[in-house]
Amino acid sequence: MFTTCCEHAWFNAPMPPETHVPYDPLSTIAPEIAERARQVRLVCLDVDGTLTDGRLYFDSEGNESKSFSVLDGQGLVQLRRFGFHVALITARHSLVAQKRGADLGLETHIGVADKLECMDALIARHGLDRSQACFVGDDLPDLDCLRVVGLSVAPSNAHPWVAELVHWRTRGRAGEGAVREVCDVLLAAHGHVPAILAGHASRDGRRA
Repeated sequence: MFTTCCEHAWFNAPMPPETHVPYDPLSTIAPEIAERARQVRLVCLDVDGTLTDGRLYFDSEGNESKSFSVLDGQGLVQLRRFGFHVALITARHSLVAQKRGADLGLETHIGVADKLECMDALIARHGLDRSQACFVGDDLPDLDCLRVVGLSVAPSNAHPWVAELVHWRTRGRAGEGAVREVCDVLLAAHGHVPAILAGHASRDGRRA
């Protein structure tokens, strides 16, 4: 087999040492957002356009289906395991959303006419105030909640009227990891990442 000098030199050249840079969710956000995240104890999320890409699918009999990200699901499971109160709040009377919430062990409110009233009831029940709540939403029905919480978040593809109002917009799109970004930031802000990486994160085997 013919091998050129250049090929031989390349093959035997020492490889540079690998440089490992740990993923730090807090490095991608402003210090102000990190400080707001440290106060959060309750996380409320819209469903359509936040946990999903906003599209609705119906079969010939009118049955509804949606697509959810397992990345988002795993993040929400971790929030719950580390003591955050997490709730899904949707205006649609969606049994799919209810089933998804049940799969993740989350409190789920469907067919909600007044999201702010629902969120305030959760805040009061847990003995918190609005500054300790985070709301994640993407469109006009979420505005009342987003205006009053300590940390308001929208996916990168949220409607502009919402995107320009919130404290923080994720880099990810709705239904494609946006909610996982929020979860990672909250977990990091509260110092839970070492426990997660040490393997103390999924003892109950909850599916994402």
